[in-house]
Amino acid sequence: QVQLVESGGGSVQAGGSLRLSCVASGATFDNYYMGWFRQAPGKEREGVAAITTFGEPVYVDSVKGRFTISRDNAKRTLYLQMNSLKPEDTAIYYCAADRIWRLLYRSYSYWGQGTTVTVSS
Repeated sequence: QVQLVESGGGSVQAGGSLRLSCVASGATFDNYYMGWFRQAPGKEREGVAAITTFGEPVYVDSVKGRFTISRDNAKRTLYLQMNSLKPEDTAIYYCAADRIWRLLYRSYSYWGQGTTVTVSS
């Protein structure tokens, strides 16, 4: 079992930046593949970025070049650096974990409670 707690959400203007964090507890963080997902009002949850246990990232096309996923295994923390934010990035952002590599599919076993990002134009 792993517990995940996100933080770092907030309200920014378009073009601004935020860094989300997700702290894991209850299991060996190094052994887990991690992902960031988001859900906008009225839309399905979508995968934004994911990272392997070795630190290799994958991104959905809409955030490539703007978002960076990273992990600090010593701090048991997953990050999402979000730059050049757009109003369409407004959503609740969730981190997720699994012992199996799930890429950007929503089948991760463990989920945090989410943190809200609002981008105004």
